[in-house]
Amino acid sequence: MKPPAASPSRRALSLTAYLTYARGGAASAAPPEPLRRPPGPLVWAHADSARRGRALASLCARLRLQRPEVTVVQSGEIPPQPEATQVALPREQLTDCETFVTQVKPDVLLWASQSLRPALLHAAAGQGCTIIGLDAADAAWPTAAPRWLPDPASGALSLFSHVFTQGNAASRRLRRMGVTGPILHDAAPLLDTAPPLDCPDRLHEELAATLTGRPVWLAAHLRAEEIGDVLAAHRHAVRLAHRLLLIAVPASPRDEALISRAVRASQMRVCDWENGDLPDEYTQILLAASPDELGLWYRLAPLAFLGGSLAPGYGGQDPFEAASLGAAILYGPNVGKYLDAYSLLVEAGAARIVRDADSLGTAVSHLVAPDQAASMAHAGWDVISSRAALVDEVLALAGEALDARRSA
Repeated sequence: MKPPAASPSRRALSLTAYLTYARGGAASAAPPEPLRRPPGPLVWAHADSARRGRALASLCARLRLQRPEVTVVQSGEIPPQPEATQVALPREQLTDCETFVTQVKPDVLLWASQSLRPALLHAAAGQGCTIIGLDAADAAWPTAAPRWLPDPASGALSLFSHVFTQGNAASRRLRRMGVTGPILHDAAPLLDTAPPLDCPDRLHEELAATLTGRPVWLAAHLRAEEIGDVLAAHRHAVRLAHRLLLIAVPASPRDEALISRAVRASQMRVCDWENGDLPDEYTQILLAASPDELGLWYRLAPLAFLGGSLAPGYGGQDPFEAASLGAAILYGPNVGKYLDAYSLLVEAGAARIVRDADSLGTAVSHLVAPDQAASMAHAGWDVISSRAALVDEVLALAGEALDARRSA
């Protein structure tokens, strides 16, 4: 049996009780140095994890491209940005929170955190700030309230103008807490998706025409320790697809020197892109010198193995870079830096894990078939495009709030 949704009066009482508790005690003896707030609109962004922080940093960068007059203030786990001011949150004491908000004077607060700060959120709402919650998960909403107080989470959530969830399950949880109506947006996880890598249109058209009819796969951001497995996989796949072309893109100059040596010793026909060579009908490996032209290679290769993932110690490579340009993705087990991103793409059917040369060769042989790669690539594009739509909607709502504050 589902628990009843929290009533408005109950939410208000729980928040009032918490604020009474948070009002107790003296203000901080040594408050932080006042923020020198510039004139004009200001957006405050807060995230509670590195993943959310990277995604929110990208979102704020897009906001500033659209509205250069906006000042961005960041808190929590958002990586430092050149044109953003980093601030530390005050303690969860009402006087400190009100002082902080009075100094910052945010017009919009982007809150990408499952942990709630009811006193701080109350102070922001009291200043007329539009609070937009992002990436709400199907998980508990912790606060600093002692156990003997009624849980103020539902009351704190009532202060939000909009809440974007990670999906149906998270939305259902919020409805049970009393968050309903137009403020609740059944969305998707917030992702750090940079704009797609660019490439020269004419060069792409020329190479695409040259490679028409040939199966192509890409090994991107390749580490020297992985080239042996990649070459073995290519030999395996070539037995079934004789015209198969491998595009090898080293991750760094050090890797390039070692990979170049291994490729030239492979007894395969090699095109040295850096020296001005062009692939012909008999080329088996195109060797690039660096990742600088990956925008071109992702567009030409429907299947991409992302390096730094078979060899330990590198943590993998951002898979959204490849997915945003329509590549089906293969990767090794060592992707700790981007595990959430790979898991999301695997769940969508856009990525597949491989563990050695044999499994990589088998996967390449299977997925170079156009229909197989296209199905995975389409799934990856759906993930990227849905998140792009989410960012567009958030930016539109933030822009409306900024315009409303300016005209008030």
